[in-house]
Amino acid sequence: MVAEKGPANREKGEKHDVLTSTQTVIHRALEKLGYPSEVYELLKEPMRMMTVKIPIRMDDGSVKIFTGYRAQHNDSVGPTKGGIRFHPHVTEREVKALSIWMSLKCGIVDLPYGGGKGGIVCDPRDMSFRELERLSRGYVRAISQIVGPTKDIPAPDVFTNSQIMAWMMDEYSRIDGFNSPGFITGKPLVLGGSHGRESATAKGVTICIREAAKKKGIKLEGARVVVQGFGNAGSYLSKFMHDAGAKIIGISDAYGALYDQDGLDIDYLLDRRDSFGTVTKLFNNTITNKELLELDCDILVPAAIENQITEENAQNIKARIVVEAANGPTTLEATQILSDRDILLVPDVLASAGGVTVSYFEWVQNNQGYYWTEEEVAEKLEKVMVKSFNSIYETAKTRRVDMRLAAYMVGVRKMAEASRFRGWI
Repeated sequence: MVAEKGPANREKGEKHDVLTSTQTVIHRALEKLGYPSEVYELLKEPMRMMTVKIPIRMDDGSVKIFTGYRAQHNDSVGPTKGGIRFHPHVTEREVKALSIWMSLKCGIVDLPYGGGKGGIVCDPRDMSFRELERLSRGYVRAISQIVGPTKDIPAPDVFTNSQIMAWMMDEYSRIDGFNSPGFITGKPLVLGGSHGRESATAKGVTICIREAAKKKGIKLEGARVVVQGFGNAGSYLSKFMHDAGAKIIGISDAYGALYDQDGLDIDYLLDRRDSFGTVTKLFNNTITNKELLELDCDILVPAAIENQITEENAQNIKARIVVEAANGPTTLEATQILSDRDILLVPDVLASAGGVTVSYFEWVQNNQGYYWTEEEVAEKLEKVMVKSFNSIYETAKTRRVDMRLAAYMVGVRKMAEASRFRGWI
């Protein structure tokens, strides 16, 4: 069994730290599976962490130095895989935690990848198009030695998109000396992108909502749904659920939330939102994000940022199902409270795995030079997500644990076994 070396007793200020929380659940999962302590020591941190300084000439002629990160958690199964986020609050610990989550997602949906993650400390909302291009290319030059189609494959994340992936692919191809579409996923279709990639995360969440609703005996048609966050995942998800007949009674962005017990006009809101998913500033009668989370509904989908459902508000959650489209929106303490209240929580590492699954499809298509239709991609994603959901749900029932711990148990096993076969542990 795992020795008690895990992050059991932390200072109060660290209890909502994403890396600490991730390590805690990995420790519990490995303990449940009966692995020795050295497996936890191997998997609790990324195997490789690179910090880079990126000097960029700004439009006004000044030079600004940006800090970037790339974490590669574990490559025992195959090359690492994970997004790059541009955000003013990116930290090294956050990037480390996100790389571990990517490893778990890849294990859950049975992909031949380990987890990776990258980030640059910047605010793209305050940068010009050309400044963003220079920064994107500068980041690739800085990390080019440790990435590549067989080493580490980046993808879009917070505040990055297909255009930024295109610049990064072009820069890597210049360094490599030939066209390398398999270096990165989330590209435009004309550069080797895959059909269905942009909406893949939301599509995967939608499949998980549907399967969870079946388990709880809730019909999607007419179900009351609240979606916190109206960015890429949240907006696509709202549209998918609306088209399935559900009533989206609440949505939110960084500036507030909208609520209508009879259902919001999602098509209208999608037409009015800006490129960063902001729409609530156009309305006067808004509510707070706190009020949104505590609305009386059937299904609650946190699709914004981490630590939104905590021990302070978990008792006030009225949804019967919580499906995490964001990374780490529910703390461990809140997870326990929801579980005790018989609220079915579908964890982020399962619910949001649609994105990396279709990224894998894109990489496969790049490698073989043969591209699939949107229908083929959707069919393959459906099979992967349904199988993964049922595997974790059955593990939770059989082992008598919550869905988060069950997901970590399923996700960590492949890495642990691959590391054992390689002779690392």
